[in-house]
Amino acid sequence: MSGVRHLYVHLPFCAHRCGYCDFVTIVGRRDSHEAYVEALLGELDLEHDHLAEPLETVYLGGGTPTLTAPDALERLLDSLPPAAELTVEANPETVTPSLARLLSRNRVNRVSIGAQSFHHGLLSVLERRAGLDDVRRAVHTLRDANIDNISLDLLYGIPGQSPSDLARDLEEALALEPQHLSCYELEAKPGTRFTHTFGDELARQSEALEGYFERVVDTLTATGYRWYETANFCRHTESGTRDFRSRHNLAYWRGKDYLGLGIGAVSTVGCLRWRNAPRLRAYLEALATGTDPPREVEPLDDEIKRRERVMLGLRLDEPLDLAGMEAALDQPALDRLESLGLAVRQGRETLTLTPRGRLLGGGVTAELLA
Repeated sequence: MSGVRHLYVHLPFCAHRCGYCDFVTIVGRRDSHEAYVEALLGELDLEHDHLAEPLETVYLGGGTPTLTAPDALERLLDSLPPAAELTVEANPETVTPSLARLLSRNRVNRVSIGAQSFHHGLLSVLERRAGLDDVRRAVHTLRDANIDNISLDLLYGIPGQSPSDLARDLEEALALEPQHLSCYELEAKPGTRFTHTFGDELARQSEALEGYFERVVDTLTATGYRWYETANFCRHTESGTRDFRSRHNLAYWRGKDYLGLGIGAVSTVGCLRWRNAPRLRAYLEALATGTDPPREVEPLDDEIKRRERVMLGLRLDEPLDLAGMEAALDQPALDRLESLGLAVRQGRETLTLTPRGRLLGGGVTAELLA
């Protein structure tokens, strides 16, 4: 047994596909929800020997997990192994009192809400259906159901967005006092209809993204949120007894093994990584016969694992342990970045990016990698 303590479950169903989205999603197909959950549980049974007991985290992502038919969603949640942190992603318009109660009675203790923006015009650009009132209602409904660890997702760099729009989004989000905020630069992948429609405006917005990122960091840290990962922030508790960082995502950034279930889901276990094919029919047919779904398998050698550990670990505000990482680092580049005030070493044991280095992010990490 490998002792994997982190489980991801992909629920792909969506009411519609937003123009900028390149995730594995399926629009409609409500008639497939029960069969898909049956297949997920079949895959869980096939892969069960990889998992340790108890799990640390389970994360239901999508798609829109809360769009899944309630009976199917409840069956899935009830069948999952217990975990200290159980997160479900939700679109605001799907959060009703009955859904909140369903989540609460099935051990869900963290919900991540895709707010994206509180500006009606920008939500229209993103093809999102929820508005400010929907987000407020979702947050209060979940709290009424005793789910008190709530994360909000925001986007910046949206075509037509101004600095004042971003400031308003941050203000509205902070007014809801979420325990966690994820603030992402909008990435419109090549080939999406979003890029086709807004390509010129996206190019113009790219010039403002560094300033937007700094505004996000300055605003949230000034309000008392911890900037613990490049795009993620969490509240401090007065007593310090609760840690509102996403424990599941921390596992990725710290290079821990994880198991993924569902179409398009990725697993990294030991020296192997595999990705399930994103085809619903092939997935259902394979699991109906008790066989693994179609998947691509990639061996992970020591060099790949070291480089990924550096790239992901330096996204965090905690020191990166350099033991065994030396071969992945360009030492002259590290000396130079340290002299520029972008990185700090504690002897030869750990490495951390300074706040300025973290703002420059991927460029600094790319220079560090040998």
